[in-house]
Amino acid sequence: MSTTFISDTVPEAPQDPLFSVTSAFYDDPSDKKIDLSIGAYRDGKGKVWVLPVVKKAAALVALDPEYTHEYLPITGLVEFTDAARKVCLGAESGAIKERRVTSLQTVSGTGALHLGALFLSKFYRPNGIDKPPTIYVSSPTWSNHPQILGLAHLPIATYRYFDAANRSLDFAGMLADIASAPPKSVILLHACAHNPTGIDPSPAQWKQLASVMAERHHFAFFDSAYQGFASGSLDRDAAAIRLFASYGFEMCIAQSFAKNCGIYGQRVGCFHFITSPALDADVQDTLTRVGSQLALLQRACISNPPVYGARVVSLILNTPELFDEWAEDLRVMSGRILHMRQQLRIRLEQLGTPGSWQHITDQIGMFSFTGLTEEQCLLMQRAHIYMPLNGRISMAGLNLENLEYFVRAMDRVVRETAGMKGVVEAKKMNGKSNGFH
Repeated sequence: MSTTFISDTVPEAPQDPLFSVTSAFYDDPSDKKIDLSIGAYRDGKGKVWVLPVVKKAAALVALDPEYTHEYLPITGLVEFTDAARKVCLGAESGAIKERRVTSLQTVSGTGALHLGALFLSKFYRPNGIDKPPTIYVSSPTWSNHPQILGLAHLPIATYRYFDAANRSLDFAGMLADIASAPPKSVILLHACAHNPTGIDPSPAQWKQLASVMAERHHFAFFDSAYQGFASGSLDRDAAAIRLFASYGFEMCIAQSFAKNCGIYGQRVGCFHFITSPALDADVQDTLTRVGSQLALLQRACISNPPVYGARVVSLILNTPELFDEWAEDLRVMSGRILHMRQQLRIRLEQLGTPGSWQHITDQIGMFSFTGLTEEQCLLMQRAHIYMPLNGRISMAGLNLENLEYFVRAMDRVVRETAGMKGVVEAKKMNGKSNGFH
C-alpha cells in the first residue's frame, strides 16, 4: 500500500539555515573549528557556563521538601509570572499598580511569541477589517520570527532597519515605514540587543518612535530575549518597554529567561498583555476576557507549562540575595562580550583589514552583523569557522584563545574578495585548510 503523503503534498522542508551551519560545525573533525552560529553564552575558555546563581537556586529547589512534579495551572507558576512582570516593567510600573497586566508562563520566548501571535490573529480586528492583521517586522529580523508569525496566519510586512552600506541603523527609514503603516498596525519590536544586527535605537530615537506609534495608534509587540544580557543592566535593557508602557500603549511582551539565566534547555518564558488605562472596572473586564482566551489558547497548545525551570528562576527573582548574585552574573557575561567586541575591532584595525570596523563596538549584545557577504562566510569555512551566511556572528563564540585565528582568517578572506562580485562555489572547499593553519 502506497503512502497518501506523497511529495507533491508533503515536500521535504528545507533545513533551518542556522542549524545547518551548526551541523556542519559538528561534522568538521578539525581541532581549530569555531562555531559562531548559535546564540548561547560561552565562557573565556569556550565552555558552557552554568551561572553560579542558577547552580545555587537549582540546589535549593532540589532540597525543597514541598517541591513536586505536579501540573502547574494553565497560566503557570504565579510567583514566577508576578516576579517576571516586575523585572520586565519595573516594580514601580504604573501598569502593574493599576492592575492592567495579565501574564502567562510560556515555553520560553518562542512560546510567548507564538501565544501572542495566535491571540492577535484570532482577536485583533482594528479598522473593522474581518481578517488577521498585518504585523510589521524589522528588515532583517530573527530568522524564526516569520515562521512563528506565519504559523499563526498573520500576514507579514517589513520596515526598514539596517543600513547595509554604513552598517548602522536606518532610523529615518524605520520611522517613515512605521509612520506610513495603516493605523492600528501591529509592530514587532526588539526590546534590546536586536537580533541579528546588534543595533538598537538610542533613547531619544525610542521616544520618537513611541510618539509616532502613539499618533498612529499602532499596537506594540515587544520581543525581550536579552534583558540584562545586552548592557549588563536589567533596567537599561528594559527601558524601551517601560517607555511604551508609560505612554499607555495597549501591547504584548514576549519575555525569555533562556539567555539571561543561561537556562536554555529549560524553556522558561513569560507572556504579558497590557491593556490601556481606563476605569478600573473596564480594565478588569478586559483583562478577564483577554486572560481567559489566552488560557484557552495555551491549553490547546501545551496544556500546562513546565515546572522545574520556572521554580529555579522564580527563586532567583524572589530572593533578594540571589537576585543580586544574578545581576552580578549578568555583568560578567555582558562584560566579557563587550571585551571581545573591543578586542575584535582592535585586532582587525591593527592588521589593516580593508573596511571600517567601528560597527563592531557600536553594536550591542550577543550578536554582531560583521558585514561579511555570503561568499565570504562560505570562504570562512575553509578555516573551519562557521557562521550564518548573512554574516551574523555570536560574539560569545569568541575568546582570547581563538580570536587571533579568527581575525587572521577574516582578514585573509576580506582581502581575497576585495573588489570581487558574485558568489563563488566556495561550498566545494568546505573542510579544506587551503593555507589556513
